[in-house]
Amino acid sequence: MKTVERTDERILSSDIFERERGSSRPDLGRWFEPGRDIPVYHRCDVLVVGGGPSGTAAAAAAAKQGADVALLERYNHLGGLSTGGLVIWIDRMTDWSGELVIRGFAEELFDRLPADAVAGPSRAEWGSRDAARAGYWSHRTAAYHGVVTWSPTIDPERLKLLSQDIVLERKVKLIYHSWGSWPIVENGQVRGVVFESKEGRMAVMARVVVDATGDGDMFARAGAAYDNDIEEADVHHCMNTSWLFGGVDMKRWIDFKTGEPEKHAAFMQGGREQLGLFERPFVSWRNDVALFMGPRQSGYSALNVDDLTEVEVKSHRAMAAHLEYFRRHAPGFENAYMMLSAPQIGVRHARRLRGVGAVLRTQWPDGIALPDEVGVSPAVSPKFPNISIPYGALVPERLDGLLACGRHISCDKNSHGFMREIPQCWITGQAAGAAAALAVARNVEPRAVDVRELQAALLAQGVFLRPSEEAVQARAA
Repeated sequence: MKTVERTDERILSSDIFERERGSSRPDLGRWFEPGRDIPVYHRCDVLVVGGGPSGTAAAAAAAKQGADVALLERYNHLGGLSTGGLVIWIDRMTDWSGELVIRGFAEELFDRLPADAVAGPSRAEWGSRDAARAGYWSHRTAAYHGVVTWSPTIDPERLKLLSQDIVLERKVKLIYHSWGSWPIVENGQVRGVVFESKEGRMAVMARVVVDATGDGDMFARAGAAYDNDIEEADVHHCMNTSWLFGGVDMKRWIDFKTGEPEKHAAFMQGGREQLGLFERPFVSWRNDVALFMGPRQSGYSALNVDDLTEVEVKSHRAMAAHLEYFRRHAPGFENAYMMLSAPQIGVRHARRLRGVGAVLRTQWPDGIALPDEVGVSPAVSPKFPNISIPYGALVPERLDGLLACGRHISCDKNSHGFMREIPQCWITGQAAGAAAALAVARNVEPRAVDVRELQAALLAQGVFLRPSEEAVQARAA
C-alpha cells in the first residue's frame, strides 16, 4: 500500500493498494467463428456508443443540433460512473476565481435537478478564500487549496432519471441493455457499430459514430492509434467499486475527524492494519448516507476480464469488512448498513486516443485559448490558469467517421488526471455531439467541420468558450 499525497498534478490524496501479481492466463487454443449475415437494427445520422456522462451529453447535443440520434448503452441507465459508478461527488466546475466554466449540458443538469438531490456550497461562496468557509467545505469535498469550489454531491437516481428525460425529450432513440462490440469500417471510415443484446448480434448504421465507451473500444477496434501508458502508483489510474452506507450521521463523523485528530489518526491506522484494503468515507447528498470511493487498487487492466473480476471481488469483500470496522469504532456509523455497491466498476484509465490535437501538460502554464477551443477546464491548482480543450483532441489522426469524447480523448497522462473527470466528460461529450451533427448537416467528415461554426453552435448551447488570440487580433484589425 502507498499513500499518494496531493500535488499540483493530483486532485486527490489516497491510499493505493498494489496488486499482488498472479499467474498469467493459459493459452487454451482457438475457435473459428464462421461468417454470418447481421440484421441492421437501426439507421441514423449520429450513433453514440456509451451512455456515460460524455455519451449522454453527446447524444443530447447532437439532437439539439438537429441530428437524428441513437444512443447505445450496455446498462439500464444513463450517467455511467456519475450514477451507476456512484461517483456522486462531481469534481470542480468553477475555476479558482469562482467562475463557472463547466457549463452547457452540465449547467442544464444542475438547473433541473431537484434541490434535495444536490449538496454543495451556495453560488455566493464559489471562489471564497475565507478560511472558515474553506475549512468547512474542505471536509465536504468542495474546497481545495483554501478555495471554495462548486463540486457538489448528487443523488444518482435523480441524475439517472433526468439524463434519460433529456435525451428522450430530444427524440434520441435510446437503446439499453446493448453492448457495442465492433465498429463497421469501410475504406477507412466508420459507418456503424455491431452490438450484442438478448436478441443476439445486430448493427446500427450511422453517418457519424461517437465513441463514448470510456475505454476507446470503438476507435481502437477500428484501427485508430492510441496510448495506454500509465503510472500504476497514480490514483488516476486505479480501479475500484464504490459503495454507499446508509444509516450514518456524517456530521458526527466530521466532528470526530476535525475535533479529535489524534483519535481519528489512530482509527485510520487501525483500519489499515486490520483490513489491509482501507478507505475513508466522503459526504454524499444526504447526511445519513456515506460514500466510499475505494479502496483504489493499482496494477489492474480495465481491458482484462480477469482483472475486472478480481477488483470486483476484492471491493465487495472490502465493503463488508469496512461495515464491521466502522460500526465498532467510528462515531456516526453505529447503525450503518450496506445500502448499495456500485453496479459499474470505477475505471479511470484504459486507452487515450491519438488525435490531431491534444490537451498537454506543456499548455498548463499558458492558459491560452486555442484556436479550436471547444471547452475550458479548471486548472489543477491556483497557480495555473484555465486550460483550453481543443477540438483536435476529439478527432483521430487518420480514422474518419468517428469522434471520441470522455476520458479517452487525446491528452498526455498528466492531463488525463483531470480530463477524465465527470465535468470534463460532459464538456467533451457536448462538443463531440454538436460536431457530429454539423458533420452530417454539411455532409463532411468530422475532421472537416468548420471550427468557427462548431464554436458558434456550442456557444448557443451555453458552453463557456473564450476567443482565441487569433480572433482577438482579427477583431482589433
